[in-house]
Amino acid sequence: MAFSVPIELGYEFSVKAPFKDVFAVLSDVPNSVSHFPKVDKLVDEGKGVYRWEMRKVGIASIQLQTIYASKYVSDAKKGSVVWTPVAGVGNAQVGGSWKVADKKTQTDLVLKIEGTVEVPLPGLMKGVASPLVRGEFEGLVDKYVDNLIKAFGGEA
Repeated sequence: MAFSVPIELGYEFSVKAPFKDVFAVLSDVPNSVSHFPKVDKLVDEGKGVYRWEMRKVGIASIQLQTIYASKYVSDAKKGSVVWTPVAGVGNAQVGGSWKVADKKTQTDLVLKIEGTVEVPLPGLMKGVASPLVRGEFEGLVDKYVDNLIKAFGGEA
């Protein structure tokens, strides 16, 4: 028996790097993902679809490996990178978007992520496991944002 853990995160920040440099990194999925912690494997499935395989996390006999695929579409004129979940791959559905705006002296970024992770534990564990799964996911995204800020020369 398993249960779903919903995930919803949002970030807004500005960096010193120019729009074209920021957009080049974020629209190049392997380059962008290289800044994301604990990715075991990123597999290019073709046609803008990438399968994420995260490192296993957990304690002792309870290990969880999150696997999912998303389809990515970039639009430089709109300053957007959008990804949508691909059904039937792994144990999670993750979608989201980057909005990137050129403000001349800085680049503004808005990151939104939402999805669900299927946790293969009995329903009795939901009260304990759900906050841990959410916390792990949030911690990884926090580190990803920090890594990107450093790569883009710091916050503006």
